[in-house]
Amino acid sequence: MQMKIESSLAAHFKQANGPSLPGVSWLVRIEHGQQPCYARVKALLAANASRATRHDTNYQARTTMQYLAGLIESGWNPAEEREHSIVISDPIGDTLSEPPRPWWRFW
Repeated sequence: MQMKIESSLAAHFKQANGPSLPGVSWLVRIEHGQQPCYARVKALLAANASRATRHDTNYQARTTMQYLAGLIESGWNPAEEREHSIVISDPIGDTLSEPPRPWWRFW
């Protein structure tokens, strides 16, 4: 199985029960079986996502593809159309966030 990001659209997405949220709509090409399939995943950013996570589109794309890979491993067939929506937060261990600024330094 191979996956490739075909396109993306960064925007604020309306929510049924609250304010719009920032995120990216990813179009992913999945080569699984004979014909390539496409899946669109709306990846919303968690409210507490760090600035580094919000700007790291590579991390967001990898997380989106890991989500799809997990679905395929659990039995989902990419040929089946389905609406995908995930929430992306900081990575475990928070390797992307900036170190805290010292309290004594002027910025």
